[in-house]
Amino acid sequence: MLEVKHLTKSYKKTKAVDDVNFNIGQGEIAVLVGPNGAGKSTTIKSIVGLLRFEGEISIGSYNNKALKAKELLSYVPEIPTLFPLLTVREHIEYMALAYGKTADEEKLTALLNRFDLVDKADKLGDELSKGMMQKVSICAALIVDPKVIILDEPMIGLDPKAIKEIKKLIIELKQENKTVMISTHMIEMIEDLWDRVIFMKEGKVIENISRTDADQEDLEELFFKITGENDE
Repeated sequence: MLEVKHLTKSYKKTKAVDDVNFNIGQGEIAVLVGPNGAGKSTTIKSIVGLLRFEGEISIGSYNNKALKAKELLSYVPEIPTLFPLLTVREHIEYMALAYGKTADEEKLTALLNRFDLVDKADKLGDELSKGMMQKVSICAALIVDPKVIILDEPMIGLDPKAIKEIKKLIIELKQENKTVMISTHMIEMIEDLWDRVIFMKEGKVIENISRTDADQEDLEELFFKITGENDE
């Protein structure tokens, strides 16, 4: 459902991403992990169309630059950015309109309830905390019913209840046969979620392991063993 072939991105003479290849299947939860500077953010920004790159990225059967591919994809960035003069409700409705849809009122209300935003629905974007902004970004990404959703550090800044809801939501998306890609440093938070883990270091994919291949090995232990990072 999401395929990356020979992805390379250079900034001047430095390769931030160097010949990256991986495939994430339909209904699969994949986690992208690696130390700082591994190339995770560059990879994600290339997939969602925010960067020019060399190589090929496909979403479904479409090149990621095609409008059809963009209609299948939702993205929750690490740092949420909202329009200062749109309300919470208007942000979610706006995202639906951007995809050529009308926001389903029942689904919108359910999302507001799920993330404790009902009493914030009429607050403006610049009146919200970072955690609230993150919740709004997640709701906006879900209202369009994507086939592929990319979550970049989705749990940073969230309260324990919201983190619990995010984890439940990710499982529900898998049950709906959606493809989920998560980039995170909070490995312990996704230990019970992943189907596939893609390890990056110094701009390269150094290991791509399914849960079956991991043979029940702890994800945090795998991270330190494969990346060579110090766990102390």
